[in-house]
Amino acid sequence: MSDTAERTASPLAGLPPGGARDNGFGSRLRRAIALAGQQRELTVLVVVVLLVVYFGFLSGITGFFSNANLVNLSQYAAPIVIIALGEVPLLICGEIDLSPGFVYAFAPFLMYFLIVYHGFPVLLAILCALVFGLVVGWVNGFITVALGIPSFIGTLGTGFVLYGLTLTTSNATQATPTANSLGIGKWIGGFGYSEIAWAVGLTVICHIILTRTKWGLHTIAVGGNQLGAREAGINVARIKYGNFMVSGLFGAFVGLLITFQENLIDPNAGGYQPMFYSVAAAVIGGTALLGGSGTIIGAFLGSIMLAVLTIGFSAKGISAYPLNIIFGGAILVAMIANIQLARLRAAGRLR
Repeated sequence: MSDTAERTASPLAGLPPGGARDNGFGSRLRRAIALAGQQRELTVLVVVVLLVVYFGFLSGITGFFSNANLVNLSQYAAPIVIIALGEVPLLICGEIDLSPGFVYAFAPFLMYFLIVYHGFPVLLAILCALVFGLVVGWVNGFITVALGIPSFIGTLGTGFVLYGLTLTTSNATQATPTANSLGIGKWIGGFGYSEIAWAVGLTVICHIILTRTKWGLHTIAVGGNQLGAREAGINVARIKYGNFMVSGLFGAFVGLLITFQENLIDPNAGGYQPMFYSVAAAVIGGTALLGGSGTIIGAFLGSIMLAVLTIGFSAKGISAYPLNIIFGGAILVAMIANIQLARLRAAGRLR
């Protein structure tokens, strides 16, 4: 019998070891694992869904899913999401920004000072506060790119300067937004779900920029191989400056959101906690701390996951002390998973 006849006659001819079974459950399982490896956001989405179901089951419709609790959840998640949107491109570039939480604290005071002491129109004062965030981002970019100081150290110093500036100019005293700013302010953060609406809209925009534009492609190229990107004609300095400026802008915007949400300007707001939570959300969502890869959708889902854990524990009256243990464990698991998936992709076992 010829080779062709043999292959035709045998129903198992040409199949991998294990025969026909590989076309059944085993094959489907391998394809599902490969898909999960490619879609880093899928695992986080599953975890978020399970957490929502868990806390919803424990609390019921009148507990976790009550309107008041959902508003609280959205208001807690939105600042983490927005700051994370600025951190992801920087992390992809192999950089980090530790200052957004302090831009967040000072920007509302700048708006307040311009309105009260300099007679600026409200809209112009808000725009100046946002431009301030861009300027801080440019300074961070200059320190990192032009002066060659590691971004961790440079932005740490910038953060301390901003914190001192906030306490000095405000005399460490809280302030209340002016009455004439509340009309515009309600569209920024005054409504119950306005913060999460902004967060979702910015997530969509940032996702499109990162995945569908030349800027996003160049950002990933810079993080993957900075020397190769430079030799390919990519302006590495421009990419880093731009991403630092976006991070500063989002820090200022979050400060305005929280100001109009709480109708209060607090010199001790912001700080390092929002930034660390945002970096944690980005890492949990699949962004590599060493650069080269990252996902906006993953950062959004990671932020929601942290918010669900925090608000879920609070809704059940469980002590908040174990949260840091859970957050730390989640970051470690995410980092281990990222490293293992990267090794599998490098070995060609995940495509």
